[in-house]
Amino acid sequence: MLAIIGGSGLTQLSNLDVQRREVVRTPYGEPSGVLLFGRVCNLDVVFLARHGYGHTIPPHMVNYRANIWALQQAGVTGILSVASVGGIRGDMAPGTLVVPHQIIDYTWGRKSTFHDMADRPVVHIDFTHPYDPILRRRLIAAATDAGENVIDGAVYAATQGPRLETAAEVDRLERDGADIVGMTGMPEAALARELAIPYAAISVVANWGAGRADSSEGIGFGTIEGTLQGAMGRVRKVLEKVCA
Repeated sequence: MLAIIGGSGLTQLSNLDVQRREVVRTPYGEPSGVLLFGRVCNLDVVFLARHGYGHTIPPHMVNYRANIWALQQAGVTGILSVASVGGIRGDMAPGTLVVPHQIIDYTWGRKSTFHDMADRPVVHIDFTHPYDPILRRRLIAAATDAGENVIDGAVYAATQGPRLETAAEVDRLERDGADIVGMTGMPEAALARELAIPYAAISVVANWGAGRADSSEGIGFGTIEGTLQGAMGRVRKVLEKVCA
């Protein structure tokens, strides 16, 4: 069974034939919402809205540990993350779909590991390649089958939020090698790795990063919703092909 975590612009999966809803309790508290179990095309899928089904949970307050633990309890064999990002690299214009391959983590203060009990030994995970290569290839192949262009490979900068970045911060991210910037990629990816759940992401560029192109003087929120609505329709087509 595949899990899909929806972010901004994807609080519902309209092509999911919902068969049941389950409220889950975990040792780490409550996840962002109920788990929706059903089918997309020929595949069993469980869907979870990262920010809650009313989009009320800001990025820094998402209970990432509860979310990933709940999906593990549900028996998922892989997680696909959908999230909106800002574009930094010149070919990452609004509306672009990106399958990132690397992460730089700038978040702080988030509960970022399951291995933090004082009476247990220290556990390290290998995080050289944060995204599962098989799931990444599956996403890219699905996009090709759906006739949708995606960029294969990008460095995702995970920032704290909920505010957007300054132009100088985006300059710094670019110098560090980041191509896109978002707020939810970590610790979600690392927690999935700790539980040995394959994890990959498809990112939707909602706007140019601060100081870039039409965001040079400020980010125009009025256009973001329309961009996300159009792009998320394309993401749903890709997800259908993943599940076909």
